[in-house]
Amino acid sequence: MKQTRLQKILAAGAIYAAAVGLALAQTTTTTTTTDPVTGTTTTERTTTSSAGNIVTYTPDSDYFMFQPGTNAAPVRYYYTKDTSVVDPDGRVVTLSEVRPNMPATVYYTTVGDRVVVRKVVLAKPVVVKHEETTTTTTTSP
Repeated sequence: MKQTRLQKILAAGAIYAAAVGLALAQTTTTTTTTDPVTGTTTTERTTTSSAGNIVTYTPDSDYFMFQPGTNAAPVRYYYTKDTSVVDPDGRVVTLSEVRPNMPATVYYTTVGDRVVVRKVVLAKPVVVKHEETTTTTTTSP
């Protein structure tokens, strides 16, 4: 009985490790099919993920430069109004809070010659500085 329980635990651990490995090593697959009867074309895309650093971000643009890996050249990743940015705890943050050289994982699809980001998961929490000043004024009679 103890051996069966141990086997179940080991099997569950192996399945978990395989699932994590598959999640980290996703690939892009685009499948286009045409129905011979109706002529309807259907395109399916899956999302690819890549870990690296956000190199530059300009708020007035529609892209940021992202360096996937340490030896790779930075690549232009486009974002849309539907792109979500979350911190490691899953809280939504704005892209304007992202700073250069911030580690992240991006989930994207390729649309034509553009890499379009669907989601950005930051590896470190965004630090928002909040300064509060108090001024006390005294008047003398």
